Amino acid sequence: MTYNFDKIIDRQNTNAFSIEGFRGYLFGEYENLEFPMSDNDLIKMWVADMEFETAPEIIDAIKRRVDHGIFGYTLASGESYNNAIVNWIEKRHNFCYNPEHIVNSKGVIPALFYLVKQLCKNGEKAMIMTPSYAFFKHAADANNIELVYTKLVSKNGQFSLDFEDIHAKIVDEKLTTLIFCNPHNPTGRLWTTEELKKLGELCFQNGVTIISDEIHCDLVRKDAVFTPFQKLFPESDQIITCISASKTFNLAGMLMANMIIPNEELRNQWLVDHLPIENPLSLAAYQAAYTEGGPWLDALTDYLDSNFKVVDDFIKTRLPKAEFRISESTYLAWIDIGAYFEETNIDDLTLFFAQKAGILLEGGKMFVDNSDGYIRLNLACPTSRVLEGLERIAKVLN
Repeated sequence: MTYNFDKIIDRQNTNAFSIEGFRGYLFGEYENLEFPMSDNDLIKMWVADMEFETAPEIIDAIKRRVDHGIFGYTLASGESYNNAIVNWIEKRHNFCYNPEHIVNSKGVIPALFYLVKQLCKNGEKAMIMTPSYAFFKHAADANNIELVYTKLVSKNGQFSLDFEDIHAKIVDEKLTTLIFCNPHNPTGRLWTTEELKKLGELCFQNGVTIISDEIHCDLVRKDAVFTPFQKLFPESDQIITCISASKTFNLAGMLMANMIIPNEELRNQWLVDHLPIENPLSLAAYQAAYTEGGPWLDALTDYLDSNFKVVDDFIKTRLPKAEFRISESTYLAWIDIGAYFEETNIDDLTLFFAQKAGILLEGGKMFVDNSDGYIRLNLACPTSRVLEGLERIAKVLN
């Protein structure tokens, strides 16, 4: 089957967060700002959902479920659904989770908030790598947990873990939890087995439990290989894995995710605190994604790889002072444009580009720390929109 990722889809009047929620989320108290063009004409490359229709196999599954006509309480803990997840991961990533360890959540973010509360008691700490997905910090802040930052090190656009710094900080007996992003958002790093093994061993030697957010695990470049953290420590119950089809298949609005929790005590507590009930349409969509979505994802991967190449070529020729490396995963381009602002202090790049260029993107300050001078661009949109967004950025910077 051929899938059309070049199609421009009008999302007006669908309550799309990217269209109708950007003012409050990106600009907060300044949400009534005026821009050089109408909201409809702003190029939107910010929030991490796609401008693509999901796989037709998923749409058909939802339609069949709608035709059934009854939408009562629906169990998400059924054997067929859990097996669909296990089979998908095994086929795609060569590892078999225990289906009995799978629990469901309304999303990875709600799960993070709950897990941090369960794992960190009063006075204890959690660690994150920066730059970081902001909700890792929000999950700690909401539970009054002190965060310990360890900065990723960048060399020629390639990010790596600073093991010397991690080791120095992880020996703190009050540090009990690592919130880890695998693959990493926003940099797109796909961690190697050596890096994961070394990090895992450091954590376990110091009694630190790992929450591994693997929501982007299926969104890797064509020849790249993703390694589930649990695969390297299959007998450990100190790793909690967060996965979802939401990013992979543009289903974020379905509000569904799964946690793999090997620790029996924590898993049983989760089941006490969470009813295994899901939206019946979400369940139909996710099961279809895991059983029928492979060909669509393969086509999407090719398209995203092409979009990254477009960005790379554009930056080399039109924005030579920027530093960019095609990421190994995600559909998010992480670009260092700090060299263009050496003589001008621009604190809020999100606001700057919205007002000066008419493009919505996420500037570095939205990623906690260690991110000054960076912008994050969502490339999960038609190539024509990627090029238009790049042209607007180049016009302002040049």
